[in-house]
Amino acid sequence: MITTDKTTYLGNPNVKRDGVDTEWDKELIQEYQKCMKDPAYFAGTYCKVINLDRGLVSFDLYPYQEKMFKSFDEHRFNIVLACRQSGKSISSVAYLLWYALFHTEKTIAILANKGATAREMLGRVTLMLENLPFFLQPGTKALNKGSIEFSNNSRILAAATSGSSIRGLSVSLLYLDEFAFVDKASEFYTSTYPVISSGANTKVIITSTANGIGNMFYNLWQGAEQGVNDFKPFRVDWWDVPGRDEHWKLQTIANTSPLQFDQEFGNTFFGTGDTLINAETLMKLRAKAPKKFTEGGNFLVYEEPEKKNDYIMCVDVSRGRGQDYSTFTLIDISTRPFKQVAVYRCNTISPILFPTIIYKYAVLYNNAYVVIESNDVGQVVCNGLYHDFEYENMHVSSAIKANALGTEMTRKVKRLGCSGIKDLLETNKLEIVDEETVLEISTFIAKGQSYEASEGNHDDIMMNLVMFGYFATTEMFRDLTDIDIKQMLYDQRIAEIENDIPSFGFIDDGSDQIAKIEREEEGHPWAIEYERDF
Repeated sequence: MITTDKTTYLGNPNVKRDGVDTEWDKELIQEYQKCMKDPAYFAGTYCKVINLDRGLVSFDLYPYQEKMFKSFDEHRFNIVLACRQSGKSISSVAYLLWYALFHTEKTIAILANKGATAREMLGRVTLMLENLPFFLQPGTKALNKGSIEFSNNSRILAAATSGSSIRGLSVSLLYLDEFAFVDKASEFYTSTYPVISSGANTKVIITSTANGIGNMFYNLWQGAEQGVNDFKPFRVDWWDVPGRDEHWKLQTIANTSPLQFDQEFGNTFFGTGDTLINAETLMKLRAKAPKKFTEGGNFLVYEEPEKKNDYIMCVDVSRGRGQDYSTFTLIDISTRPFKQVAVYRCNTISPILFPTIIYKYAVLYNNAYVVIESNDVGQVVCNGLYHDFEYENMHVSSAIKANALGTEMTRKVKRLGCSGIKDLLETNKLEIVDEETVLEISTFIAKGQSYEASEGNHDDIMMNLVMFGYFATTEMFRDLTDIDIKQMLYDQRIAEIENDIPSFGFIDDGSDQIAKIEREEEGHPWAIEYERDF
């Protein structure tokens, strides 16, 4: 093969320039046809990749990578859930190059969370291109950090994910890398879907490791597995990668942690590290099917009211304009642990009509004690429930202020509420059974100095729980339950600390034993005593 300045692109001896003809023989034609028909053969035979230990090497495909190529080629929409370091990205890059080389007039877009990441992916494409024989290269018109344009009028672009990234382009193949980590992924996907769907043959490849639930990648993956969208799911687990066995797993866990292993290699969907509730607790949450639906499916009943039980209803109010939801959660405080028994969720009910629904189910659940967030239109609901329905069993934030019905969600209240619900959930003092509630708990993340729903999700039911967490710290709650939550949790943590303190040279003769007694006496549920003999 002759490579001169007349045949190469801008002096790069490994890239064929535009307008250079190939001298074909029977053998080259046959090889070209094999590559054109089989992307896995093309990648495994001619593509080069960087190995950390051996440098530039041939791309030796694992069996699952060959299957991945076949899935990419046979399906229009592909979504890949893969563990770390499984070669999902490099496989995708090889397929993109193959698609550009053997298809004319195609626009391929590589989009990632950051523009630099997308350009790095394009750099891998360039490396593969530079190591291809000239008979497989159509010729290059342009090559830079942001794009490659070939003589067959196909091109590959790299950019960050944003609403304007591919707007106005006729994209033939869209590749989204690590989509679970893309900021505002839902907004981006919504804005680009018209571009994707406009062409009858436009292909989409989405790859990522798991990064919590409730994000756009999670939603698309779940939809693919359930068969409710057009995406073909493809999963790569840690044991699919040659060289990874139980010994490797145990060694990896020993060097990290079981939780980190599940997150990085286990393809496990749970809340991110920024969630209010820790990952261990999130993984234990289990939703149940409701026993019945009422109010047009908006009211979900998990437990019918028990005659002798006491209930608390925590309420969050929206404007009823189809965006945020008006919600309430009913919690049985007579059980141990406390138990979520019913949930109401609707984004179209007017604040004027909402008191009717609240009154109906508050009365049904033994005149439940109602705690309403009174911010903004919440005050309308408070007044309606108290004055129109003469319902008096509701929380009053101040005995002095005339308009003190309900509880205003101030920074202090929210901080106390977040702390309270975190303690209740992480110490198994509150059982959550509603699926939407589990989702909102799992996507309630730190933002600045506070917590709120992650992008594309809601936190209206979660605010019910935050309100419950706050109310659990009040004197009224102690009066209703005979439980001092703060003291109970303090005692429990002191016990944990004391149990973890090693002895420093003292002889244990059995006289200094800590007796941890879970008392079930009336009026003292969960109380913990510590007895020492000195």
